[in-house]
Amino acid sequence: MKFQYYIPSRVLFGSGQLDRLHKQNLPGKKALIVISCGTSVRKYGYLARLEEQLDKAGVAHVVFDKIQPNPTEHHVMEGAALAKTEGCDFVIGLGGGSIIDSAKAIAVMATNEGTFWDYVSGGTGGGKAVPVTPLPIVAITTTAGTGTEADPWAVITNPEGEKIGFGYDGTFPVLSIVDPDLMMSVPEKLTAYQGFDALFHSTEGYINRYTNPINDLYALKAIELIGKSLAKAVNNGSDKEAREDVALANTLSGMSESIGGCTSEHAMEHPLSGKNPKLEHGAGLIMLCEAYYTYWAERGVIDDRMIAMAKALGKTDATKPMDFVDVLHDLKVACHVDDLKMSDYGIKEEDLEIYTKMAYDTMGGLFKVDPADMPFEDCLAIYKKAYR
Repeated sequence: MKFQYYIPSRVLFGSGQLDRLHKQNLPGKKALIVISCGTSVRKYGYLARLEEQLDKAGVAHVVFDKIQPNPTEHHVMEGAALAKTEGCDFVIGLGGGSIIDSAKAIAVMATNEGTFWDYVSGGTGGGKAVPVTPLPIVAITTTAGTGTEADPWAVITNPEGEKIGFGYDGTFPVLSIVDPDLMMSVPEKLTAYQGFDALFHSTEGYINRYTNPINDLYALKAIELIGKSLAKAVNNGSDKEAREDVALANTLSGMSESIGGCTSEHAMEHPLSGKNPKLEHGAGLIMLCEAYYTYWAERGVIDDRMIAMAKALGKTDATKPMDFVDVLHDLKVACHVDDLKMSDYGIKEEDLEIYTKMAYDTMGGLFKVDPADMPFEDCLAIYKKAYR
């Protein structure tokens, strides 16, 4: 029983927490606010509320608003250049996982030379150590999906379609605000996609061969909260209690990622949305999940953990590994995402071997923490079984 625990982020959780930002010990005097290229944070007043808080705190600010749902290295470098030009001394990510991930990557490149891909490991990444400490990062999440407010990870895509996770101790947010009030406006489909992403961060952490007792606690609680409340949040976005449950599950899943970590399911999804940017990451995971967890149920190497996850997700009388797959399918139906098809996003069945190779080339480390070794042929077979 050996493990390390390190999650240094201060987290303010609960309704109304954004309004407490001006009272915090903020890490600088001028912030680069990173938001999406969409309209939601302006439309719903979240950006204006953040700017009001910064004004109250006497902190200057400038906005960078070009981040896409699958964030790119190009916009990371553009945001970092703006931070340098404007003399920003910290970065705030206001939005979903892609925004906060981008804020982390921008914070790295605002203080370091070269390109972001110089520091990425996997694929064509240079794998260099980051020589200069990044700018401090503040995360204000408006979605419940990636858990990035409580972990060091940033997932960015390069021009070749390589979508790879990057992170180290220096990219933990120093302060995170998780205010469920900011999540009430997330549409039904995105609520589902994001919630399933949080679910799989937790399930993967729980089956990771290097999990530990603290991670198990976080992961199972997150699974339980999602089983209890995700469908409620999807079907009634104004259900405040359900939104709070899913928000907490998301933060716990981020903590699970910090001290446990994902497995090959995420490695398999990244090439799909990396090469097909219109595919939402959570939707890609939903497409893969039943085939993926059926594989592990049939392998018979984590039977007790599959049963425990089934019970946490809501099948309290679970007795066999496939019970988890069954209750997972039921949750997909309840959230109206059981009809997703790879073919609807332009993914071709004849290209699945290419995606398999990319999964190993870009995120091969995740296969090494699987419950047991997954041969290339088995990975390809999961893609084929999941394909529609």
